[in-house]
Amino acid sequence: MNKKLMMMTAMALAATMVIAAPTRGKKPAAADDDAPTTGKEAKIMLDQFPKLGRQSTLPAPSLQGGSIVGKCYTKPRNWIVLEAKYTTFVKWQDQLTFTWHVLLETKTATENKGNKEGLAPYSYFTTSVTYQNIPQGSHAASVCLHPSYLERFGEAKAIGLVITNAKGEILQGDSESEINGIVKHTKWWENQDIMNKQQADGKPMIERRQGLMDRSKTIWALVNPNDYEQVAQ
Repeated sequence: MNKKLMMMTAMALAATMVIAAPTRGKKPAAADDDAPTTGKEAKIMLDQFPKLGRQSTLPAPSLQGGSIVGKCYTKPRNWIVLEAKYTTFVKWQDQLTFTWHVLLETKTATENKGNKEGLAPYSYFTTSVTYQNIPQGSHAASVCLHPSYLERFGEAKAIGLVITNAKGEILQGDSESEINGIVKHTKWWENQDIMNKQQADGKPMIERRQGLMDRSKTIWALVNPNDYEQVAQ
């Protein structure tokens, strides 16, 4: 199935908008040519990008307490936990929106070996999380997928992240990929030749799905809560 996605034409790849890869550890240039390059809102540094594959999977933290039902699962279940670290350089940043784009690869599913359901080779998820009243310093941003997504649809093999201000201007962004035919540091989710690619039988290569959640809506909200700023309601 990967070979089908590998057969992207040079034209399709050229059509993908490029994100300038941030220079981590230094104050970065803006991510887009149209983004603001001066002023306080341009001073955002993306220090650490989310990991791909198994490196982004973690067992849920264990909480002690009583239960009427008791345990339904006898072995730990892993979540997909995507975390980014960033730095702001002004005393207060009013608002920052993190828009996530994630592709899961079906063949890496932990409980769906052989893909007996006939699922699409890849599943696409996206969501946006807005943080507000962000003080100067280092912070984290994160989204998660419940264990059932890892078990059924697979590991995260391509991730895109775009950080914008209240005006929708891009301040930072990057993407990583382990999928042949999807080039890192590009806005692959805006390339319709990739997103609408079909298999030989006419079925889609990528199925769009729901379920990517802000960390604060999951059990992970209890882990290192001081690293995350208030999510706008």
